[in-house]
Amino acid sequence: MVMKLVAFTLCAASLSAAFTSASAETAKHKILFFTKSSGFEHSAITWKNGRPSAAEKVLTELGDKNGWAFEFSKDGSKFSKEYLAQFDAVFFYTTGDLCSEGTDKNPPMSREGKQALFDYVKGGKGFIGTHSASDTFHTDNEALKGPERYLNHGDKADAYVRFLGAEFIIHGAQQVAKNTVIDPKFPGFEKVGSEFSFQEEWYSLKDFSPDIHVLTMMDAPAMTGSMYGRPAFPNTWARKEGNGRVFYTSMGHREDVWTNPTFQNILIGGVKWALGDVQADVTPNIKEVAPGAYTNPPYVAPAPKKPAAPKKEEAKK
Repeated sequence: MVMKLVAFTLCAASLSAAFTSASAETAKHKILFFTKSSGFEHSAITWKNGRPSAAEKVLTELGDKNGWAFEFSKDGSKFSKEYLAQFDAVFFYTTGDLCSEGTDKNPPMSREGKQALFDYVKGGKGFIGTHSASDTFHTDNEALKGPERYLNHGDKADAYVRFLGAEFIIHGAQQVAKNTVIDPKFPGFEKVGSEFSFQEEWYSLKDFSPDIHVLTMMDAPAMTGSMYGRPAFPNTWARKEGNGRVFYTSMGHREDVWTNPTFQNILIGGVKWALGDVQADVTPNIKEVAPGAYTNPPYVAPAPKKPAAPKKEEAKK
């Protein structure tokens, strides 16, 4: 009886492995979802007790419906021309300088690996970034806590910032904010409507690449917080990188956003476009639709920390 049970268990394990392998083989596309956090690690991408993150669970479901097989990784040391060649697109939800071990202590990317990513996309592949992909490879890491973080660097910005299309500055309290759809013809926006709103951690961004095709705009003047004291600015866009395609949206902080139908429609459309499965006109339009995008919010110095309350012994003196 024991022997039969062991045999059944081994057989079941073999079938499970075969099913997983078959699923990957029958998928139309293979995508790397890379979530190394050299800076802050978001809950949406955190592996808890070895289990997939909230974002990975959603992507697995979307992959099953759309013919995508995902590889989930936090290991930057794998990045090379040979490693990336197996994927049709690379998807970032990352933070910080990925060439340093940083917060999560996972293996860092080499400088050659970083360049391999650029070459990979320029050669005709796709790149997708959500939320803190713009809080990655900052132009000047030393300036992140001072007023310099609010400055545009233009052509002197980090190569990754120019590649992605912009850089994160700061965010305020989570709130419901209006997003205006600029290009309803872009894949994924067919059912979104002219505008949408939901609770999210909304990024204030800077250093927009002049060749981005803006898809959605933040109604910053109507938002709460000094970091949004600026004209309306882009928060979802697409751009060409050589023969390849780059899609980014600043949405995706909250776990419930990943299950939001509007976000999913936009993300699915962006992934399909990045993979080259659907076509779209991505003529640069930031100058026409977002003329105030390069006006960044004013720097507001953080309030000084209150001195610690004296201990009871000291208070009696």
